[in-house]
Amino acid sequence: MPNLQINQDDINKAVWNACDTFRGVISSDTYKDFVLTMLFLKYISDVYQDEYEQLVKTHGDNPELIHAMMAKQRFVLPQGASFWDLYEQRHQPGNGQRIDQALHAIEETNGAKLKNVFQDISFNTDKLGPEKQKNDLLRHLLEDFGKDLLNLRPSRVGSLDIIGNAYEYLIKHFAAGSGKTAGEFYTPPEVSDLLAAILEPAEGDEICDPACGSGSLLMKCGRMVRNSFNGSKKYALFGQEAIGSTWALAKMNMFLHGEDNHRIEWGDTIRNPLLKTKEGDALLHFDVVTANPPFSLDKWGHEDAASDIYGRFRRGVPPKTKGDYAFISHMIETLKPASHGKMGGRMGVVVPHGVLFRASSEGKIRQQLIEENLLDTVIGLPEKLFFGTGIPAAILLFKKNKTDDKVLFIDASREFKSGKNQNQLTPENIQKVINTYKSRETTDKYSYLASFDEIRENDFNLNIPRYVDTFEEEAEIDLVAVRKERLQLQDELKTLEVEMEGYLKELGYE
Repeated sequence: MPNLQINQDDINKAVWNACDTFRGVISSDTYKDFVLTMLFLKYISDVYQDEYEQLVKTHGDNPELIHAMMAKQRFVLPQGASFWDLYEQRHQPGNGQRIDQALHAIEETNGAKLKNVFQDISFNTDKLGPEKQKNDLLRHLLEDFGKDLLNLRPSRVGSLDIIGNAYEYLIKHFAAGSGKTAGEFYTPPEVSDLLAAILEPAEGDEICDPACGSGSLLMKCGRMVRNSFNGSKKYALFGQEAIGSTWALAKMNMFLHGEDNHRIEWGDTIRNPLLKTKEGDALLHFDVVTANPPFSLDKWGHEDAASDIYGRFRRGVPPKTKGDYAFISHMIETLKPASHGKMGGRMGVVVPHGVLFRASSEGKIRQQLIEENLLDTVIGLPEKLFFGTGIPAAILLFKKNKTDDKVLFIDASREFKSGKNQNQLTPENIQKVINTYKSRETTDKYSYLASFDEIRENDFNLNIPRYVDTFEEEAEIDLVAVRKERLQLQDELKTLEVEMEGYLKELGYE
């Protein structure tokens, strides 16, 4: 097939159709890692092949020279480990073992860049059924990705983003069908857009997501810097993810989007934070911290929180079965202080509404955060916005260097595009929130700028209806007109009853 340019939709449809191999055999929760990993392997194999042939054209058939030059590329593909090596042997037994060996070789050859990325993903697994079924499934998967339409060479695709976007497309569709597990790896793109726009990551910023999932929110922040500063890549992305296979998705996602300046750690952020200074005795601090952590996480690490060596829970230990304030407390402690003319760290976190008003230990933590003048804005979001849960959520925005002692409340819960299973924020909905956030003013039935005294009078309860009055007065009823209409209807009913009686008599009914 000639190297003709293709568009995003063609790539998206082709990779989604590749999932047909597994549909009806195993669940999407199981096969998503296989499809996403195969897309990654196919892409780097095509890029490598493209670069190799370009060097041959330029320098002639000089294997030693070309091999030396290829070793200096962004990544190295060891001999026998490319997608095409696996494709050629697809009819032979042992597809699962061969794919695993190829992935392991790629890890080993590329050192820190891809270290351990594939260790939690195995194609040679009983999840794919008995050996013959597994071998057939993987043969079909190799053939799906070997089609001409999925030629992912840069000379044909044209840009790196089209592959990264296809990756995001797949992750979004897997999230839509993954039920409760979707929130473990994906934040809806509109929410990521809103958070990135409000937090305004800038050139030189260090940006962190301590519950990064597949990395989509972090990459939105990176894209915001590039779009705002003439393509500048002077920023750094940091993240931590507890689930191994999801961490691997984040690493592959960063690679496919060309986000080389990143550090994504694998581990439990609350029990074992890994984004620390070189000495290891203090947490790193960031200009922007943002996350969509798991809602009301049970078993989050309560048993060790009181003795936390980093002092993250000095305002109080969150309840044993609700980890929302554990993540909030961690994030607050990783914000850069305001100093030397710098604005200090800023933070945006997605939370369930209970965080706004629950009492006991959560109430005490919330009160102290407000008294320290860290809370800047509360944004109420629509219901059914997040994959895996229908409940409405809110965004809390914190700043280390506020210019007033007030809190802005925005009720954006009633403005959205309705969908069958999932609601969406439209660009207009998002822009209205951004404009209201920037103006920082009270607007009728949408926002309210509350003073510290008002919040204190409400016992530090942040429930949005306490501040934003969305009550709509019902239209006055004209009782005279209603009585007139009622009498008219009664007259019509009498006429109809007389007609009905006549019809019944004609039919022989008395």
